[in-house]
Amino acid sequence: MRLFASWGLALVIFGFALPVSATELDRIVDGENKAAGIKLAAAPVVGDHVFLRRIYVDLIGRIPTVAEVQEFASWPEQGRREKLVDKLIADERFADRWTIFYADMLRLRSNATGGPALIAYVHNAVKTGMPYDEMCRRLIYTNGKANRVPEAGFILGDDADPLAMASITSQVFMGVRIGCAQCHDHPFDVWKRRDFYDMAAYFGKTRRYESQLTRVIYATEADQNTILWPPEGEGADADRKPIPPKFPFGMSAFEEQPQYIARLENVRKAKEEAKAKPLAKGPSVDDLLNDTADKVAKTATGKLPEAGVTAEAKADIRKIDPSAGGYKSSELREQLAKQVTDPRNRYFSRALVNRVWKTLVGRGFVEPVDDFRADNLAAHPLALDYLADEFVASDYDLRNVVKLVVVSEAYQRDHAPEALEEPTRQEMEVALLATPMRRMIAESLYDSVVTAGHLFEPKHSPGKNTKVLTEIVRVPKSGAGKPTELLAIAGKPAMKGMQGKEKMASAGGSYALEEAIELDFTALLKASDDEPEVDEMKVISKEELEAQRMTQERMMRTKMEYVEQTVTRTIDDNPVFNTSLRMQSPAPEGHFLRVFGQPNRNDLGDLRDDSASMRQALMMLNGRVSHEAARVGDLEPIAKFVNGKDANPDEAVKFAYLEILTRKPSAEEIKEGKEIIAAATSTPDGVADLRWILLNCNEFRFLP
Repeated sequence: MRLFASWGLALVIFGFALPVSATELDRIVDGENKAAGIKLAAAPVVGDHVFLRRIYVDLIGRIPTVAEVQEFASWPEQGRREKLVDKLIADERFADRWTIFYADMLRLRSNATGGPALIAYVHNAVKTGMPYDEMCRRLIYTNGKANRVPEAGFILGDDADPLAMASITSQVFMGVRIGCAQCHDHPFDVWKRRDFYDMAAYFGKTRRYESQLTRVIYATEADQNTILWPPEGEGADADRKPIPPKFPFGMSAFEEQPQYIARLENVRKAKEEAKAKPLAKGPSVDDLLNDTADKVAKTATGKLPEAGVTAEAKADIRKIDPSAGGYKSSELREQLAKQVTDPRNRYFSRALVNRVWKTLVGRGFVEPVDDFRADNLAAHPLALDYLADEFVASDYDLRNVVKLVVVSEAYQRDHAPEALEEPTRQEMEVALLATPMRRMIAESLYDSVVTAGHLFEPKHSPGKNTKVLTEIVRVPKSGAGKPTELLAIAGKPAMKGMQGKEKMASAGGSYALEEAIELDFTALLKASDDEPEVDEMKVISKEELEAQRMTQERMMRTKMEYVEQTVTRTIDDNPVFNTSLRMQSPAPEGHFLRVFGQPNRNDLGDLRDDSASMRQALMMLNGRVSHEAARVGDLEPIAKFVNGKDANPDEAVKFAYLEILTRKPSAEEIKEGKEIIAAATSTPDGVADLRWILLNCNEFRFLP
């Protein structure tokens, strides 16, 4: 079955939109290509159906539903692409999808010290629109207790190692691999070994402590700097002295303030004025009377409202973090954080913009994205600078730079024609005249399968899909621990807080490799104890947990004798899947997400693997999520075309294509689809076969 449409075909439910207007970014790219003597013709801008699918996956991490396709088609053609972009940027899933972006970049790990709370903190920063520079400053300089002070998880995740943190800070936030100069001068760049140690000295007073009594882990500051020069093994020990920190990255110098910095200051000034406006207007008599009554009422409970202070004073108060308790703040790391995020530090803004561009377009201006150096120049330096300037001028607004990219022709172009030779195709892609083929990232693929199969909610009516399972269980020979008790526990879902391998073991079977181990971001940020509050994140009750513990305890008794019994139980097989965007991250080894390239984030520079493998094919062909997505539930919209008085194989085929591939099928594809349905033992099974085929085709996995 041919599932890719060429440029000349329009297999869509609506017409092509009017051509998008060339943006300032496109004009810069075009000018750079002309200056470089590139004369290749650009691929055309994709049609609306392609743009719709691409933008949904890129911005919120899943394909559109049929209802969303129809909504978009109902909008006037003029301006509907930008309208859709604005809608998706405001969608709650935008924060989920772009937390994954930051999780890869910052190497966020649920199994690291303070990891779950740190992921929740970053998610909240994206959700609330916290400026990127502010988020980064907090990550760099914050001390405190793991989980109670979420930002402290960034430095605790690497054990507050000064040498490791020097490499991480430069490579993650500025795209410079200064860590290559740890043992010797950088072989390909300007960085000297002393530069690396100057950078590491900012972290030299930071200490990681773990209480032997309470097992509390926290970061704080000591008086002595552990970074010495010359390095260990070079020169006499008596000559090794603590070195003062020095920022090795030069700031841009200007005779006149650049426009982008002036715009940044104006934006910040406007924000401060907006915050201060409620204070500028004096209270009315009614307000004062109400306020007095409120104070009288609250005095009885000992809870007085916040005193009226200026916006400036409030800002100062917010700098005090009561949750950090007695953990000494880091003056050195605060100095470093200010220099890293200074708008004159071009590395900082360029590095983030380059990563965003790679995520959305498929190829960074600089490749690899974390290796800016003198002999690895950007493919389009003016375009990179333009986006970096706009990013800074917007007060480091992630949504703003994402929108600048996706409304451009460069993002909306088609792929190079398949008939082109490989060197020409690569030249077109580097010149931004065509977009590279991109497979969905693992999380987007998973959620797209779940979306296509209507698995975010039950799709079978209660009792419609009952199954009788036969299992062999071990029970105590003495009779203690009845089989029904064991089965009642075995059939329960695993707790969200359970570790990946434990959960997979509790579920039994390979299907657990596709289940979600979900993090509750809200509960993690609310946690006030040393560890996240499990009660707010659990799925099963305390009684069930205790029954599970007691059963496991009985099973572990060495002197207990067991016998095997065959038992049966009836279940209502109506699975519901959680979004992968909020799973424990990274997922356990062997999980669907890891098979499709999610990095383990242990090592610096560990990027996503987008290569194909046999395990991926087997996971999609035989995995539970694709199997459940293909099955037809009576609560699904397609069900009316499968059974009953409105049953219609033609419409069933069309609907399957629309909900899975976001387009109408051709006449030939309708014919083939009907043949597949007719070959099955029943119409529901035939439609399930068709959907399974569509879910496993390249067109589904790859962005159009």
